[in-house]
Amino acid sequence: MDKNVKCVLINVDVVLISEVVEVDAELGDPNCKLIHPLRFYGIDDMRPWPEVTHQNEIMLRSEDVLTIADPTPEIVEKYLELTD
Repeated sequence: MDKNVKCVLINVDVVLISEVVEVDAELGDPNCKLIHPLRFYGIDDMRPWPEVTHQNEIMLRSEDVLTIADPTPEIVEKYLELTD
């Protein structure tokens, strides 16, 4: 199964690269699962996010996401290299 890897902008200067899964939830509850989210600083500098936990699945409300975009093939390749 192909992973749905996306760029997730959650703040003006916070870009995450993550596998994204939409989940059913009640209004206001987290409905976006980020699997192995990495904070993107550059193609050679991606770090686990948030750095305060060892969890590799983070739930987020879609309302807290500014935008989602498709990463370049090079970013996806580097992400898969770091997370597989």
